[in-house]
Amino acid sequence: MAINVKYKNTNISIGDKVRVIYKIKEQDKTRLQSFDGILIAIKGRKENYSITVRRIGDAQIGIERIFLLSSPSLEKIEILKKSGKGVRRAKLYYIRGKSKKEIEKIYSGVDKIKKPSN
Repeated sequence: MAINVKYKNTNISIGDKVRVIYKIKEQDKTRLQSFDGILIAIKGRKENYSITVRRIGDAQIGIERIFLLSSPSLEKIEILKKSGKGVRRAKLYYIRGKSKKEIEKIYSGVDKIKKPSN
């Protein structure tokens, strides 16, 4: 099971808050659309990796999208916030049952570094 994967010189890992920008073709036009969320799973091997990104939408409904990293419609992936050392699992399926507040509470202590008190 992969915990991190490299995509176009960007190293992404489980638990990162990411923005995935992808192309959508509508009739004759193409446009870019973004999807922000937490990376909860990485699947596959070698060039056939896929990632699952989850976000909480309107009315507290969870929305998940699966993106193939080898897809030509995938434009780029931006890391909004690194996961740090708070993630200990390869798949974060347990956050499906949690609200947005509970998820933020889990990740609130990740960026904080304890300073020794002298």
